[in-house]
Amino acid sequence: MQKRWIIVPIVVLAAVGGLWQISKAKCFQLVGDVVCRVETQRKIVALSFDDGPTPEGVDAILPILAKYDASATFFLIGSRMERFPGSAEKLLAAGHELGNHSYTHQRNLLKPQSFYETEVNRTQALLQTAGSDTRWFRPPFGKRLIGLPLAVERADLLTITWDVEEQPEKFDGNPRAFASDIIARVRPGSIILMHPMYRHNQTARDALPLVLQGLQERGYEVVSVSRLLDAAPD
Repeated sequence: MQKRWIIVPIVVLAAVGGLWQISKAKCFQLVGDVVCRVETQRKIVALSFDDGPTPEGVDAILPILAKYDASATFFLIGSRMERFPGSAEKLLAAGHELGNHSYTHQRNLLKPQSFYETEVNRTQALLQTAGSDTRWFRPPFGKRLIGLPLAVERADLLTITWDVEEQPEKFDGNPRAFASDIIARVRPGSIILMHPMYRHNQTARDALPLVLQGLQERGYEVVSVSRLLDAAPD
């Protein structure tokens, strides 16, 4: 009996640990489909930005993208769209693509199903009002298990994650190293994630032109998620 009481907590801890790893897996989820990259030989990558929108972020990013003739997908938070009306429309007018990044940007774990449905559908309605017919959803912090993917699937959306993410904890304050790290990990079909929207994201904003220049020098075309998926072989 004593051994049993020792084994049970170990099994429970292992199960919890396993679920935690699954919840943050970039290329796998328990329910529905997820895309973290596209298998292609073409030198084409998708550039995506999370969070916001904020006026300072939008105004800083758009001229850089225009200079390098790059298109991107902006995964927006519904509550931020309401706080800064017109920002989403500005991104669309510049020729970029929008995605759904939930309404409140909470960790979407261990919540009632109604919470997930509201997070997805409320932001989707705002995106449609702004003029976007997006089918893409990105989980806050990349976290999801069953409830959130179910809500995403019911909304006829597809979960989009990434395979190359910035590392501000290592390179904050050093835009050149920040950009070089991203470029070194990119491969054909990658989906790149950056966070340039908030005041504390200045290094990401400063690194963006270096990322775009470096990718173009290596022969990469930088596109939206939709364009990348269109490039996938049948």
